[in-house]
Amino acid sequence: MSSLKKALNKIKSPSGSSTDLPVDGSGTTTPTSTSNANGDAPAPASPRNSGSFFRPNRNSMSWGLGDKSDHKGSQSPTRHSSTFSHSHKGSTSHGAHSPVRMLKEKLHIKSDDSSSDEGPLNRMGEHMSKNQARKSEQRAEQEARRREVEQREAEQKAKREAVMVEAKKHETEEMTARYGIKPINNYAGEWKHVERAKLLDLTKEDVGKEITFRCRIHNLRKMSAKLVFFEFRQQTASIQGVLQESDIASAYMVYWAEHLEIETVVLVTGVLQEPKAKQGEVVSTTIHDLELFVHELHVEAKVVEPLPFTVHEAEVSRADMSEENEKRQVVGDRARMTNRIVDLRTSTSQGIFRIQSGICSLFRNHLSSEGFIEIHTPKLQGGATESGASVFKIDYFGRPAFLAQSPQLAKQMSIAADFGKVFEIGAVFRAENSNTHRHLTEYTGLDLEMQIDEHYHEVLRTLDRTFKAIFKGVYDNYRHEIETIKHQFPIEDLIWIEETPRIPFAEAIKMLNDSGWRGEDGKELPLDEDLGTRDEIQMGRVVKEKYGTDYYILDKFPASARPFYTMPDPENSAYTNSFDIFLRGQEILSGGQRVHDADMLLAQMEKMKIDPKSMEEYIQGFQWGAPPHGGGGIGLERMLMLLLGLGDIRHACLYPRDPKSLPARKPIKQLRHPEASTMHPPWEGKDRVTAAMDFQPLEKLIANYGDASNTSWLEPRMHIWRDDYTGAAVGFVPQDGFAITVGDPLCHVDQYLKTATAYLKWIKKEKGLKPLWLLVGADMEEVLATKFNWRTFSVVAEQRLNPAENPAARDAEIQRKIRHAEKEGVKIHDYPLGEPIPDDIKKQIDERIVDWLKNRKGKQVHLTDIHPWQDMEHREYHYATDRDGKIAALCVMAQLSPDHGWQVKYSLDFPGAPSGTIEHIVTHALKYVASNGATNVTFGGGASSKFTPGHNIKGTRVKVLSKAYHAIATELKLTNKSEFREKLGAQDDPVYVTYPPHGLGPMGVKAILTFFEDED
Repeated sequence: MSSLKKALNKIKSPSGSSTDLPVDGSGTTTPTSTSNANGDAPAPASPRNSGSFFRPNRNSMSWGLGDKSDHKGSQSPTRHSSTFSHSHKGSTSHGAHSPVRMLKEKLHIKSDDSSSDEGPLNRMGEHMSKNQARKSEQRAEQEARRREVEQREAEQKAKREAVMVEAKKHETEEMTARYGIKPINNYAGEWKHVERAKLLDLTKEDVGKEITFRCRIHNLRKMSAKLVFFEFRQQTASIQGVLQESDIASAYMVYWAEHLEIETVVLVTGVLQEPKAKQGEVVSTTIHDLELFVHELHVEAKVVEPLPFTVHEAEVSRADMSEENEKRQVVGDRARMTNRIVDLRTSTSQGIFRIQSGICSLFRNHLSSEGFIEIHTPKLQGGATESGASVFKIDYFGRPAFLAQSPQLAKQMSIAADFGKVFEIGAVFRAENSNTHRHLTEYTGLDLEMQIDEHYHEVLRTLDRTFKAIFKGVYDNYRHEIETIKHQFPIEDLIWIEETPRIPFAEAIKMLNDSGWRGEDGKELPLDEDLGTRDEIQMGRVVKEKYGTDYYILDKFPASARPFYTMPDPENSAYTNSFDIFLRGQEILSGGQRVHDADMLLAQMEKMKIDPKSMEEYIQGFQWGAPPHGGGGIGLERMLMLLLGLGDIRHACLYPRDPKSLPARKPIKQLRHPEASTMHPPWEGKDRVTAAMDFQPLEKLIANYGDASNTSWLEPRMHIWRDDYTGAAVGFVPQDGFAITVGDPLCHVDQYLKTATAYLKWIKKEKGLKPLWLLVGADMEEVLATKFNWRTFSVVAEQRLNPAENPAARDAEIQRKIRHAEKEGVKIHDYPLGEPIPDDIKKQIDERIVDWLKNRKGKQVHLTDIHPWQDMEHREYHYATDRDGKIAALCVMAQLSPDHGWQVKYSLDFPGAPSGTIEHIVTHALKYVASNGATNVTFGGGASSKFTPGHNIKGTRVKVLSKAYHAIATELKLTNKSEFREKLGAQDDPVYVTYPPHGLGPMGVKAILTFFEDED
C-alpha cells in the first residue's frame, strides 16, 4: 500500500517531537456477565467453539469500527454495520504495505518482523504465526504484570501490618500520640485555647519558635525511609515541612505520614528553623527563609475521592511550562469551573476573592464617609427594570414576576423617599444569552444614587473619587495577593492619573476614527451609536497613548444608547447627561442623571413603547415629587477581571452563572429491565456481598444503558470492571501497559462522574495501567474533559437513522434491486425477540458464515468478531433464503438502550446470493423494528469526514492531527460512506477519543493500533 506511505509523508511534524496521531476508533471485547468485580475475565474462548468466527488474515486491508457487515461484488453497498473497506488488487503481502506497519514506522516503533524457522509452537504443534507469537507474548506480559501488581499489593499490605505491630511494640504513648487521625467529633471537649499560627504572619525572627496550625498537604516528597518533605499550604501561603526519624518522630510516624493523600487537612505542630537547602532558601513555597521541623501531625479531614487535579497542578502557569523539568500540565478553564471547589483552593483564587472582598469594603467605607446610606432592595419585581428582552421570568404564586436586572428603580424610589444618598451591593440578573469572556447571567452590582444640587457631574466626581479610593486601597493593602495572582495572570499594575480624562462621546469617536480605526463594516464609526467591545478596547489603546492612563471617562452618550429614564442633554436632545467609566479599555460603569419629572418620564416611556402600567409604583414616586438625582452601577466581577488582568470574568466570580450553567438533568426513562437498574440496584439498602447478591447481568445493562460500542463488551477478550455500590460497568482490554477502555459506562448518565472516578482510580492503582478511553458519547466526553482535564477529539461517528422515515422506499435504484431479489425467489424469515431459533437453522447459518469468511478479502479492523448467538435475549434475527431454500443472507439486530434503540449488529450476504438480497434484508429489518415503535437505529461507528477537536486540544497539535487524519483518511478512503446508508438517511453522531494529559504518545498510539489488529 504505497499510497499510504505517500499520505503519511505529507505529514509535517516537528523533528524529534512526539505527535498524538488520531486513530479511527477503538474497541474492546468483554467476558460475559459472570466477570468478577476486579475486571478479571475468564479465559478466552477457543476459536473453534461453536458459533464463534474469527477473521482470516488475507491480502488487502479494511478499516472500520463496528461489527460485521459485508457483501460480495463492487456494485453492492457495504453492509457491515460500521466498516469501510479499501482493497488493492494484486497485493500479495500485507507485511510491507500494512497501514499499521506504516504508522508504526512513522512513530519509530520497532516491529517484530524477524522471521525464523525456530520459535514457539501453538497448540496444534505448528510454528506460531507472527500474530500468534505476538499475542502469546502479550498474554505473557499481562500475566507477568498481573503477578507483579499482586505481589506489590501483598508486600505493601504485609509491610503496613508489620509496621503497625512493630509500632505497638516499640513506641511510647507519647510518640504514638504525635501522629494519627483525629476523631470526627472531636470539637466539643476540653477547650485548651492553643494558639493557632497564620503562615502569612511568620518572619525570620520566629526561628526556634514552636507553632501549631491547620493546613492542607499541598505536596510531599519521600526522600528516603527516614525523611519526608512536605509543602503545607494555608490559603495563600505555604511553608516547607521536614519530617525526619528522630527521638521526636519515630520511623513508624514517618512511614504513616508518607502515605497521606495530597489535599488532606492536617493539624501540624513543629519548630521553625532556617532552611537546610544548599541554596539557602526554599524555592517551592511562598515562604523562602523558613521551614518547619515537624513534631506532630494529625489528620482532621481525609480525601476519600480521587481529585480531578491537585491544587499543585492547578497552580502551574504557562510560564512554568517553559521550564525544562516541569512535568505538570496547565489545567483548562472548563475543568477549573467544573471542579470549582478544588480551583478555589489555589493561592491565585484565594488572592482574587480576598481582593474582591476588599473592593466591597473599600466601596462601602468610602461612600459611608461621604454620607451615603446602604440599602437592600428586592430582587423580585413585578415588571422589567429596563426592557423585557433580558429578564428572567418566574412564577410568583401563579402570577408573573421577574428577577431584578438592577436596583435602578428601587434606588430612584429611595431618593424620592428623601434618603438623599444611597448605595447597595447586591445581585443583578440578566437573561442575555451572551457566552463571552465578560458576561454573566448573575453578577454583583455596586450601585449608588444621589441627589444633584447644581450639576450632574457631582455624581461623576463622587464616582471618580470612589474608584480611586478602591484602586489605592487594593494596591496598598493587597500587594501579596496581587503578586501571587500575577504568577498565573501576569499584567502590569493599573495606571491612573490625578485628573481623570473626561472625554465627550462624539469627540472620542472622532479621535478613534482619526487614528485610522474602522468598524467591522470597514467604515468610520458613527457619532450616534454605542461602542462595540472591539471598539472599546481600541479606544483604550488610543487613550492610553494620548493620556497615559488605563482609567478614563466618556461623557454625553447618545440618547439611542441609553434607557428611557436618562435625562436628555438640554442643549442637544440627541445626547444625554450620561457617562461610562472605562478600565483597561472596557466599560466598568454606566451612569448619569435620571429623569425626575413624571410627565417627561411618561413621554419617554411612550417613545420607547414601554407600558406604564407595568411600573405604576415607580412612576407614582415621581408624581408625588422627586428631587433631581443621578447615579451609576458597577459590575464587581468585570472590574475585578480588568483590574487584575484575569482574561475571563468567570475567574472573578466565586460560582459563575452563565447561559450554560445549571444544565438539565437527564430524565430517568423506563428501563427495559428495571430489576437491573444502577440507580436502584437490586441490593439497594443492603451490602451486596453480605446479602450474597450478584451484579446485574451485563446483557441487561447493555439493554438498559448501552450503545453500539457496548455490545463489544460481550467478546471474550474484554475485561469488565464493576462498581461495588451501583453495579455500573466499564469495559476495557489491557494492551501494552494501557487500559483500552471502550464506550460509555453502563449506568445512568448522572452516574458517569462517580463511575469514571472510581474506575480510573482502580485501573491506575490496582492494575497499574494507563487509561485511554475511546468511542465515548458527548455526555461522557464532557465529564472526562471538564472533570478530569482530558484531551478529546473525534474522528469517528455513530451512523444513526430513524427507521420510521425510510427514504429508501422512495429510492428507485434500491427498490429495483429489492424487486430483482424477490423475482429471484428470495424470501425473508423473521425471529423476533424471545422466539427461539431451531438448531438446524443455526447450523445452516453457521456453515454459511464459514463460507463468507473463506470468501472475505482483506485484513479487518473491527471491534468484534462474528458471534451471532451471543445474548439472544436481546437479538432479532432475519435470514433470507433463495428459491432452493439455501440461506443467502443474515441480518442480526441488537437491542440497545431506550435512548439508542437498535444496532444493525451483523448484516451479511453469503456467496451466491442473488443481487439485491442485502438491500432487501436490511430494509426489511429496519421496517420490522420501526413497526414495533423504534425511532433510532445505528449502523455502528464509522470514520468521520474530518478531524474535529473537542476539549483541551488546540494550536499546533490540532493542525498536526488534522493533517495526519486527512492524509490517512483520503488515501485509505476511510470516509467513503456507503451510498446505501446515505439513501437510508444515516446521519453522523460524533463519538470521541479521549486521553489524559501526556497520555497519548507513540506508545499509546501503538497500543490502540495493536488492539485493533486482526488475529490469525
